[in-house]
Amino acid sequence: MISVLIAEDMHLVRGAMVALLSTESDIKVVAEVGHGDEVVRSCLLHRPDVALIDIGLPGTDGLTATAELHRRLPECGTVILTGLAAPAALCRALDAGARGFVVKDAPAGQLAGCVRRVAAGERVVDPELAVAALNAKRNPLTARELEVLEAAAEGAPVGEIADRLCLSGGTVRNYLARILSKVDARTRVEAVRIAREAGWLWSHDLPEPILSRYRSLN
Repeated sequence: MISVLIAEDMHLVRGAMVALLSTESDIKVVAEVGHGDEVVRSCLLHRPDVALIDIGLPGTDGLTATAELHRRLPECGTVILTGLAAPAALCRALDAGARGFVVKDAPAGQLAGCVRRVAAGERVVDPELAVAALNAKRNPLTARELEVLEAAAEGAPVGEIADRLCLSGGTVRNYLARILSKVDARTRVEAVRIAREAGWLWSHDLPEPILSRYRSLN
């Protein structure tokens, strides 16, 4: 019996995956969580064979959780779940130690098949996406620049970003200027869109109130 943990914050999506995998005679869902901070703790408690982890979890994001899980429980195979088949996201997932990468709108039977193959020690990635990843434009942003852009994507003004990242306001403005130049964007909104479409950022879709606040800063 293959034991599985599901980490997905959207209740309907998580429920659908639980229901789907529960119909398989050789797969058992032993735990489900909806927050990134719960992933490693729950996996250490339940010791699943495979963990299905949403890339955009609240709190600790899916890739960070995957890297930590790979370090602390390497025998657990991790599969990243994403709504966007972005080559850059695939590269980061593999760097984090993920053994599988599945788009959420993939055929239902593909998920169970992926679980079985990952549990058997295989790496499961769509061949076309793997080729695209090899040819994808590399992320030009540094880790610190990504942190600044991630904070900006949440609608945080310069002062708040500075406080959060322990930087001065001038340093944050310099980072933002470099980010715009590197991704060839005119505004922060455009920079966020470019970065997310490329898979360099994978936070949840921003609600319109935040976008409205964010647009007013540009």
